[in-house]
Amino acid sequence: MFETLTLANLPQRALKVIRPPSSTRPVIWLVEEYGAKVVVKDFSRNGFFYRNIFGRFLIWREEKAYRRLKNLEGVPRCYGTIDGLAIITEFIDGKTLKQIEKERRLTPSFFSRFEELVEAFHARGIAHCDLKRTPNILVTRDDRPYILDWAAAVSSNECRIFPLTRLYNRLVRDDEMAIIKIKLRHLPEEVSAEQQLVYERRSKAEQVVRAIRDKLREWLQRVA
Repeated sequence: MFETLTLANLPQRALKVIRPPSSTRPVIWLVEEYGAKVVVKDFSRNGFFYRNIFGRFLIWREEKAYRRLKNLEGVPRCYGTIDGLAIITEFIDGKTLKQIEKERRLTPSFFSRFEELVEAFHARGIAHCDLKRTPNILVTRDDRPYILDWAAAVSSNECRIFPLTRLYNRLVRDDEMAIIKIKLRHLPEEVSAEQQLVYERRSKAEQVVRAIRDKLREWLQRVA
């Protein structure tokens, strides 16, 4: 369906740029083909080193996650990749959680669906690993959640042996903590005292992981 899209013709075929590229972030295009709107995340506009090392790796990982999540409601469809540097996904009409939070509070029905969605992709052996970033959560007009950006996702198959099994369980727990974090901002009265205590208790391991993540981000910005 989208075989005619190429890295070269994306600027001409795009309806608009959803997000321009930066040194470490791909350009995101909105494209319409045969009456269907899709989103194209495209690393081909990044620097040579970054796009061919990190860009290809991230596109490969994201497509792999989408294959495992195929036909799961709340996850956009994936229509494939372009030359290993761009990925095509279904356009979902909605607003990011970041945008919604400037307008209103989320409803209890949203959180029920959100929790069901997180449980569903965990049941398929996938941890998202980046749910605390509000742009990664889309809210439709009928208050349904969609989860975007699966490049950082980790599968249980990648963590079959100890101590990786413990790492995967920690990543699943982080997804669950993201729900509590968001609920504390919108419906704090529905967060139990036990949940709040668990959320506020930061382990040494989590502090180390966060420090490594921040250092890696700084390094990527320098080399890109």
